[in-house]
Amino acid sequence: MKKISRRAFIKSAAVAGTAFAASPMIFVPKARASYAKKTLIHPNVNNLRVVGVTDPSMTRAAEVGIDWVRQEELVVQKPVWENLDRLACALTDLKNPEQAWQSVFVKPPRKAWSDAVIAIKTNHIARQHTRSAVMSRVCHVFTDVLGVKGSNIHIYDACHGSDLSEETPFKSLPEGVRIEDKWGGSSTSTLVPSPWRGGNDKAKCLKHLVDGSVDILVNISMCKGHSRTYGGFTMTMKNHFGTFSPWPGHQDQALEYLLAINKTEEVLGPMDKKTGNVLYPRQQLCLIDALWASKPGPGGNPTHQPNFLAMGVMSPIVDYVMATRFRGDKMGWPPDMDSLSHFLTEFGYTEADLPNGGKILEI
Repeated sequence: MKKISRRAFIKSAAVAGTAFAASPMIFVPKARASYAKKTLIHPNVNNLRVVGVTDPSMTRAAEVGIDWVRQEELVVQKPVWENLDRLACALTDLKNPEQAWQSVFVKPPRKAWSDAVIAIKTNHIARQHTRSAVMSRVCHVFTDVLGVKGSNIHIYDACHGSDLSEETPFKSLPEGVRIEDKWGGSSTSTLVPSPWRGGNDKAKCLKHLVDGSVDILVNISMCKGHSRTYGGFTMTMKNHFGTFSPWPGHQDQALEYLLAINKTEEVLGPMDKKTGNVLYPRQQLCLIDALWASKPGPGGNPTHQPNFLAMGVMSPIVDYVMATRFRGDKMGWPPDMDSLSHFLTEFGYTEADLPNGGKILEI
């Protein structure tokens, strides 16, 4: 896939206007831009690449059907951190983990890393949640590698996060990182683009994304089953039912709503109103924690223990490849292809566009 230089990308962001220089926030235009299909979102990484790793050493024993507390006892932090570093290298085609992470995460325009505001969307519904070793590595990359202040990192689930800090008190986080629970919830109305209701209706979203105060969004999801309306699973796309209000996604045009909220500037980043190109990527990493996973869902304890992690930078691509190749081919849980096909077409792609024959690049 065609890549552009960091210098060219930053230059293109600068032409959006002087708002970047005048404000510490990411510019959010009053008139909503419309995402241009097949547009480049991340400047440094092949947007269509999905990388993964299977490693039984990431857990001490094989136990399924167990709760988060017991999973925490079984997870081994060192190989999890090492494998996340290896995935970052595979994603960026770089050998040095520090350089790889510096390529994955793009510094916001006109800001120092120490001033950057990071939001990490975790999935807190029901009983399966992000493991501490996964969450802590991502947070330490921001503080230790990039120089972000711990107090500028916010972990949230705006829908189901009311007891997030109590039920999942993540271990080994950098000092100051904030487990924000619902972080105010999905409280602010914003226009949602097509295909939902013709792009003429609003939904509630997390205020900190609507007002542009969040610079970088990281999406850490589970790997669980769900309604065939959404493809038969819940991963990174549906994770944002805890960023936007989930309720429109349980009514008419449910699939359209799922696709549409993942095309918003709140998720993808500010866009050029004329071209629909993303000027600066807000959601810069999509990571799936499948150390444990489930065929059914979204409730209940995990049914399987794949000891698997995967990542990419473009949510619909990550979900499509994971649904077909991991859940379908590897685990024997075939997705609903009628729904899943829209994950590609709505963003301008076909399966023929995917690198590596549409397979996960396993390391």
